[in-house]
Amino acid sequence: MQIDLPTIEDIHAARRRIAGQVRITPVLQNAALDQLSAARLWFKCENLQHIGAFKFRGASNAVLSLTDEQAQPGVLTHSSGNHGAALGLAARLRGIPAHIVVPDNAPAIKLANMRETGAILHLCAANLASRETTAAGVQAETGASMIHPFTDPRVIAGQGTAALELLEAEPDLDTLVVPVGGGGLLSGTAIAAHAHSASIRVYAAEPEGAADAYRAMQTGKREQNPAADTICDGLRTGIGETNFAIMQRERVRVLTASDDEIVAAMRLLWDRLKLIIEPSAAVCLAVILRHPSEFSARRVGIVLSGGNVDLQRLPWRADPP
Repeated sequence: MQIDLPTIEDIHAARRRIAGQVRITPVLQNAALDQLSAARLWFKCENLQHIGAFKFRGASNAVLSLTDEQAQPGVLTHSSGNHGAALGLAARLRGIPAHIVVPDNAPAIKLANMRETGAILHLCAANLASRETTAAGVQAETGASMIHPFTDPRVIAGQGTAALELLEAEPDLDTLVVPVGGGGLLSGTAIAAHAHSASIRVYAAEPEGAADAYRAMQTGKREQNPAADTICDGLRTGIGETNFAIMQRERVRVLTASDDEIVAAMRLLWDRLKLIIEPSAAVCLAVILRHPSEFSARRVGIVLSGGNVDLQRLPWRADPP
């Protein structure tokens, strides 16, 4: 089956479309983290994006791409949190309803973020089949336009705008590292990176407990029902068909880290960058520290994908007084 893959022209068009609605997030460095990794690291702070995650880029591009006729019944997606909140806000800004199918184990902070946008939530069991069945029912009832969280080409193009900004800020980067769950951010990043320079290495960072993208790149086949057991709730989704095709074409390398390593990296980033990030964002630093030979002496751009974490349930214990 022929898959329609987005292009660098689509990413540039997305950037023009969402200009003024999406925040241009800062790029930070830290000398201690450079020394620890034996590399130069630049952190693109998408945890400071509207709704606290890069997802607002893709959601905004998708919503603004709709004609008035398409937009009138509203939009629909399934999401564990960040994409749902992003679509809810993008829909609110356009004045249309947003329906979000949400697994019943979604973090409380992300449920609150979605509700705050005014989105209509539809809870379902925490598996892909239930998500898709529930979404199909909502779409049949409402006529809302489906905006898939990571396979929609409009979403992929929107996510790629973060890499455009990072490479404009630091054009001499030779390596990019982003988290991978469904693969929307990774796909857009790989397209943008290799349009900038064919020699840039693009890495996907993945938790060991949800390493279906790693296995897919080893075997050449996607897993239809990948098992996931990780603290990174934003990365539990299996890689999408469109996204896997882009990974293969763009020669993306996948590296993994354990949950313990991810939590350690998360705490390190809180301490050194003074930023709130979620585990799904910390996985990038975790794989860099776990695989030093891959990154030593390189100029590495990292997308800190989000910062939506429940401050009452931090994944580490307070140090004794």
